[in-house]
Amino acid sequence: MAMVCLSDFEAYAKKYLPKIAWDYFAAGADDCTTRDENILAYKRIRFQPRMLRDVSVMDIRTKILGSEISFPVGIAPTGFHQLAWPDGEKSTARAARAMNTCYIASTYSTCTLEEISAAAPGGLRWFQLYIHRNRAASQQLVQRAEALGFRGLVLTTDVPYTGKRRDDVRNGFRLPPHMKVKNLEQAFEVCKMSLLDPSVTWNDIYWLRSLTRLPIIIKGILTREDAELAVRHGVQGIIVSNHGGRQLDEGPATIDALVEVVEAVQGRVEVYVDGGIRKGSDVLKALALGAKCVFIGRPALWGLAYKGGEGLQDVLRILQDEFRLSMALAGCARVSEVGQHLVQFSKL
Repeated sequence: MAMVCLSDFEAYAKKYLPKIAWDYFAAGADDCTTRDENILAYKRIRFQPRMLRDVSVMDIRTKILGSEISFPVGIAPTGFHQLAWPDGEKSTARAARAMNTCYIASTYSTCTLEEISAAAPGGLRWFQLYIHRNRAASQQLVQRAEALGFRGLVLTTDVPYTGKRRDDVRNGFRLPPHMKVKNLEQAFEVCKMSLLDPSVTWNDIYWLRSLTRLPIIIKGILTREDAELAVRHGVQGIIVSNHGGRQLDEGPATIDALVEVVEAVQGRVEVYVDGGIRKGSDVLKALALGAKCVFIGRPALWGLAYKGGEGLQDVLRILQDEFRLSMALAGCARVSEVGQHLVQFSKL
């Protein structure tokens, strides 16, 4: 079967992954309204392409926090990659390095930070942190990541408690016995999400700043008010995210929230977005509305399920080719030419 678009990888993963793994990756909270809206919201945005522009030479590179990537798509933090492919996050790291883009490794990786780092030396990696009640363990993770050459710290803010994902409840989801949450093995009982610290506040940004020199990117922001607070607390980046619709159902689609956040920060920090990106044209829409880069979650897992790191590279290559084509057809030869003039946008 020719893999032509991301939905081909989705269909493959649904067919071949064990049901409990597919359900875990696919799950949204409650009715899955927000999960599905993340995708549908992109379909309501229309292009206003410009004609007779010289697009004979295309440059789709961009920079995030000073690091150049080959195109504005990175890999979002998702947990338990060994559920999709035996090598887990090691394959993810290799694919990201091969495609010269950013991979955000999850606290809930099934490979250690050391294994991920050794698998793809020199790759651009950020580390995603959940703050746990055991603050010493969280502190140790941050310092390990910095020592291993991770170049950004991504604080996830939208999980004081885990959202209700019905299929996981029905399936009694837990990791198979041979898999471990490797980075937390000594500090926690495997997969016990209740050990997340629900008392985390904006003041904990200062605590993190005292632990590391890494730039801090805050993930899970959906409103103008929180975007302004993020800037005030000295973060270097914001990922507009609703956790793939896995936390609070019936919140805004991320592409809808992006506009409000971009307006609020006024260029003072870089803004990225995840959730619902399925085509290269979606990437172009996100950049037109002010995102510096997008991050993909579930599609990366579908690529892993297909052929490990090779499959993930296929997913990224398809997005890269589609993005380049969409840019050219819209009349942009380089990323710096992409702007809000390219789209008609309405939340209605």
